[in-house]
Amino acid sequence: MKLVLGAAVTGPDRLSVLHLIAPGDVGGAERVVQALACGQHRAGHRVAVAAVLSNRAGTNAHSFFAPLARAGVEALPLRVPPRAYRRERRAFVELCRRWGPDVVHTHGYHADVVDAGAVRRAGVPTVTTVHGFTGGDWKNRIYERLQRRAFRRFDAVVAVSRPLGHHLERTGVPPARLYVVPNAWPAGDLPLLPRAEARDRFAVPEDRFHVGWVGRLTDEKGADILLGALRLLPDLPVAASIVGDGRRRARLEREAARLGVSERVQWVGNCPEAARLFTGFDVFVLSSRTEGTPMVLFEAMAAGVPIVATAVGGVPDVVSPQEALLVAPDDVVALAQAVRSLHADPLAAADRARRALERLTPEFAHALWLARYDDVYRRLR
Repeated sequence: MKLVLGAAVTGPDRLSVLHLIAPGDVGGAERVVQALACGQHRAGHRVAVAAVLSNRAGTNAHSFFAPLARAGVEALPLRVPPRAYRRERRAFVELCRRWGPDVVHTHGYHADVVDAGAVRRAGVPTVTTVHGFTGGDWKNRIYERLQRRAFRRFDAVVAVSRPLGHHLERTGVPPARLYVVPNAWPAGDLPLLPRAEARDRFAVPEDRFHVGWVGRLTDEKGADILLGALRLLPDLPVAASIVGDGRRRARLEREAARLGVSERVQWVGNCPEAARLFTGFDVFVLSSRTEGTPMVLFEAMAAGVPIVATAVGGVPDVVSPQEALLVAPDDVVALAQAVRSLHADPLAAADRARRALERLTPEFAHALWLARYDDVYRRLR
């Protein structure tokens, strides 16, 4: 029987899928897992999400679980001490034996390196989604090197963009096990806020040209490029809100002070429901040095916000120059010029934003995305 997109799954078409991630507070990979698990649950599959958490107080309140709870998806916290990898593997294999998944789907280098091998040895097929590489410090680079080696042993490896898929093939992932499934827009379960209310949340007055930036404060996300661009726009009434947190925050705050732009920047910190607030931006800036297919880009498109983005990874496959202004990575001058252009010609900016919104649903449909993952799983089963 052929599966109809969007129809409930029953009988032999029903799958048992166990996702595994070591979640941060907020991030693209976390949102992908939430969207996959919630969509698969609504389609009729048996789905659970196991989350590796450090064994500390307060983990029950981890923000990652809130969308899963609202959708009725089973969440399985795995609390282990830091670096207790043998205990973690034993706990997850025991969980698999109790839960009985058809497939285990891992996300992120921790799950790929620490846990996936033990699951395969227990006889359960494994799938990983590769969300991208961050580089970072020496410890992170070692993890990513181990992760690249681990990919060769997975039953299926899913890349979220075409450039990432080409990279994985060059680094040894067998083509027969490699799939390219770009991320999709799941349409959040919480409505967008009206523009005035969103701007009130940011405490940005209407006479300011509000630049929004959302992401982890790490080197690969390029918040420093935005700070450099702000220095080149002293004549514009710009106010920038940087939403997110990370290990580079203190360094970035010092950089903002050095560049003389501190008074134009507010550091919002992590905001699990940031997608509702995009309506408060006059422009959304994605200044990343590397990307897969960023979920935050879909959030900006859905809010109808003009976009300036670096043409890296899967970004040009999501928005073309007809829907956004694309600039080269690490180009402070080009980014500043793009922001200036949007300020100078709001009608052209609004037209590009409208085109991006019109492209979002037909080209990045959630049901088709879920069906493509179903196909990957069934090839393994």
